[in-house]
Amino acid sequence: MLQPDAADVDRLRRLLLRAATAGVVVAGDLLQPPAVLAADWNREAFTATGLSEAMRAAGAGGSSASGGIVIKTVDIAENGAQVPVEVISNIPDSQSISIFIEKNPMPLAASLTFAGRAQARVRLQVKMAESSRIRVVVRAADGKNYHASREVKVTLGGCGA
Repeated sequence: MLQPDAADVDRLRRLLLRAATAGVVVAGDLLQPPAVLAADWNREAFTATGLSEAMRAAGAGGSSASGGIVIKTVDIAENGAQVPVEVISNIPDSQSISIFIEKNPMPLAASLTFAGRAQARVRLQVKMAESSRIRVVVRAADGKNYHASREVKVTLGGCGA
């Protein structure tokens, strides 16, 4: 049996490493998400310090009350730093969900946009500075806004506490 010498093995190893590295670079370039996915966030809405200011900046004003928005959360949160909230929109062609915590220093807690015919449903943890009303605004494809709200009592503050 013919054994390759050390120089041949070293040459082959370098060739394979060079080919593998080139493949990773090419694959890395192909797997990068389009720049569109890194859209600008609404700084004005997220940094607003009043509820009406945040809702205006988020484009969530002029909403109508709706029973088609389901807010699932706890009635009493033992720790305001972690309050579970689930929102389900049964409004046809829901395009976005915005979650506002009325008494937080910055009321807009989350704003999510749904592509195409995706189901408008989200589950997340929010911080609450104190007992407050959670207000959810859903925008439909026709541009109309709908809202629902739910009161949550907080025993230990989470924002700045």
